[in-house]
Amino acid sequence: MNVLVACEESQQITIAYRNRGHNSFSCDFKPCSGGHPEWHYQRDCTGPIMSQIWDIIIFHPDCTKLALSGNRWYGKNTSRNHERTKAIQWTVDMWELIKRHSIASVLENPASVIFQHLEGGSLQYIQPWQFGHGETKKTGLYIRNLPFLIPTKIVPGRENKIWKMPPSKDRKELRSKTYSGIAQAIASQFVLW
Repeated sequence: MNVLVACEESQQITIAYRNRGHNSFSCDFKPCSGGHPEWHYQRDCTGPIMSQIWDIIIFHPDCTKLALSGNRWYGKNTSRNHERTKAIQWTVDMWELIKRHSIASVLENPASVIFQHLEGGSLQYIQPWQFGHGETKKTGLYIRNLPFLIPTKIVPGRENKIWKMPPSKDRKELRSKTYSGIAQAIASQFVLW
């Protein structure tokens, strides 16, 4: 399959698909940290999305302004609500573009305001502890033309390490990394043949 993982610099999902023999690419403004720049478009994801009809596009829009955890700063009646409105519109526009340029697609975000604005898919929430990691991080997958993910390894432990991370210059990036168990499940279950 031809797979594009939009807004992914870590290449967790891209590499998981490559390890299964698929033609997979990541795309992000940042250089890739996954070690395979030859599989990475370092640019706006619009061009790569429009370059062909992809079998699957997995889209990770920035959650800063979309996540429910940001209501304090971006919610209704806040001075920065206009930033959330703009982020919602950009994400909806990208989702519509992705639907036109893929057979199947997935939009990933934490508990978020974005899901109520999307059309053409179904929402599933997953947790890392369902895929081999003893942690909590409620993650929404808005899925089009693919089945829901089936847990692969339910483990004990329900620690919220993400929430407890201390402030740092790379905290945002560390909090947004895809867990390896989830990446493996995506690459093995989100397939068209």
